[in-house]
Amino acid sequence: MTSELDIFVGNTTLIDEDVYRLWLDGYSVTDAVALRVRSGILEQTGATAAVLQSDTMDHYRTFHMLERLLHAPPKLLHQLIFQIPPSRQALLIERYYAFDEAFVREVLGKKLSKGTKKDLDDISTKTGITLKSCRRQFDNFKRVFKVVEEMRGSLVDNIQQHFLLSDRLARDYAAIVFFANNRFETGKKKLQYLSFGDFAFCAELMIQNWTLGADLKELKVLVADKDLLDLHKSLVCTALRGKLGVFSEMEANFKNLSRGLVNVAAKLTHNKDVRDLFVDLVEKFVEPCRSDHWPLSDVRFFLNQYSASVHSLDGFRHQALWDRYMGTLRGCLLRLYHD
Repeated sequence: MTSELDIFVGNTTLIDEDVYRLWLDGYSVTDAVALRVRSGILEQTGATAAVLQSDTMDHYRTFHMLERLLHAPPKLLHQLIFQIPPSRQALLIERYYAFDEAFVREVLGKKLSKGTKKDLDDISTKTGITLKSCRRQFDNFKRVFKVVEEMRGSLVDNIQQHFLLSDRLARDYAAIVFFANNRFETGKKKLQYLSFGDFAFCAELMIQNWTLGADLKELKVLVADKDLLDLHKSLVCTALRGKLGVFSEMEANFKNLSRGLVNVAAKLTHNKDVRDLFVDLVEKFVEPCRSDHWPLSDVRFFLNQYSASVHSLDGFRHQALWDRYMGTLRGCLLRLYHD
């Protein structure tokens, strides 16, 4: 009597997404096995604990071998050792470069150096993210920064080209690189209410619209010239009288608010002052408006009119620069104005 046995032989590298997540999260094989057991996988599959241990170790070995390729994602696409479908390659790359919001919020704007890396123990303890995962995320930030910092052209495009990230993740990395390069202060207590998403939103506007340079000093005439400042106030007040719930507060505080908004431009011409941009925006505009209980709708209405009224100032000759500057600043302030 003969038996027939169908055999399939393949060399496709198997990737278990759940085990990959455990590896990325920095769990040891022992801890990963324990978490898999807790998930009920033995009951679901009928496997033994020994088989689960062996399976987890095999996956971890594969991930360790793939890691050097993930440091330069195009190499993963062109290598022949691991037969991985394109969709799986994309998943491996995207998840390897994904990061935790709590972690990036701790390092955003800091120098991506050994000094900051020494703080990872404390960050791990504070956030509850494993030290191994913190190191992977930090090293990813540093790797991307080093590759693209001197490149010409679009920051997002350069990141996508060299690391094959999705558009959204590439934009997030562009924000991280931009903040690291300019060393923006994000850690002060008064900025703790802001999320990475808030900062990333502002970074995208600045990357698209701003050139940090000496020409921004030209805007200071709007507050340095008393006649221009008075006329600007008059135009804004005329346009908003009867339309703004906090009109009296706005009228009384207009010159202070205007000086705060315009002086930010002047400070952007000095590298050492650039890093305090978000501190200045919160101190000079967000906090005074909050103190007077401005609703967001009034903030939006004021900023729109404040920006547009400059076009009626005959003595001001930097309209295009003003529009580019205030377009970005308005977007940032509206994003920052929340609890």
